[in-house]
Amino acid sequence: MPLEKLRLADRPLIVCDVDEVVLEYLTPFTAFLRSRDHDLLPRSFRLHGNIVERGTGSVALDAVVDALQEEFFAAQEHWQTPAALAVETLMALGRDADIVFLTAMPPRHAEARRRLLQRIGLTFPMVATEAAKGPVVQALHGDRPLPVAFIDDIHYNHRSVGESVPDALLVRLMANQVFLAMAPDPGERVRCATCWNEANRLIRTHFQGVHHS
Repeated sequence: MPLEKLRLADRPLIVCDVDEVVLEYLTPFTAFLRSRDHDLLPRSFRLHGNIVERGTGSVALDAVVDALQEEFFAAQEHWQTPAALAVETLMALGRDADIVFLTAMPPRHAEARRRLLQRIGLTFPMVATEAAKGPVVQALHGDRPLPVAFIDDIHYNHRSVGESVPDALLVRLMANQVFLAMAPDPGERVRCATCWNEANRLIRTHFQGVHHS
């Protein structure tokens, strides 16, 4: 959905990433890779350099990795499933706040993602962009005197949003625990949640604090 078509209500805003936050990504992507005679090895917090050919163990070329990701995004509806507690937590939060999905993926795959989210009951508006997330969140929130929370699994997205929207609550959440253990430190401003229950508590506490301050 284009930003200019989004209309927010007079209530808090939650901007939420999709891959590894709402939907499992690394686990189904690994299964997808194995179906294509490749594998993802958990050696560091990145894809390039860790995707290998199963028969030889050779590191896949960057162009091959990009092509595999493109194929996966095109077929995501057949592979990706909700992260634990994501759907019920977001549905509950959505009764008290506006929720916008901000997914870092090529917009050409947005319709498939929209269908997948709707199929699992998540009908909140979605923006698909490969641009920096901070300016997008700033454009969404503007100068409204209302609390805003941002949920993502990637440190540079938190940095971008923290710079553009200084008052935002930044929450790191990541479904895949193996790769989470290798993730860079997101910085002292970011609150790290181990699960959706914890993210829910952080967000609700932030919203209450801002409203009461």
